[in-house]
Amino acid sequence: MSEFQPESPRAAVDAVVDAVRGVVNEGINRRVVVRDSKNDVLLEVPVALGVVAVLAAPVATTIGAGIALASKCGIKLETRNRPATTPATTTDTDQA
Repeated sequence: MSEFQPESPRAAVDAVVDAVRGVVNEGINRRVVVRDSKNDVLLEVPVALGVVAVLAAPVATTIGAGIALASKCGIKLETRNRPATTPATTTDTDQA
């Protein structure tokens, strides 16, 4: 029989941290966009902020979504891919 070798605790923690980072990054890059009938943007918020709003004020969020739909506004999820920020480059200099 083969023996079960569990992952090291560090590897498990790293996997969880990577998963959380991915979810947070998706929440930041995806946005809830409310547009009116003329396709003008009325409201644009990151999904992460929208989730916080739903948890903090569910009644107000429900009323707002109902009003948006009743006034023939469209609610869409859009992905915004921001260009990756690159850190400033550093050069190693040898000091004599």
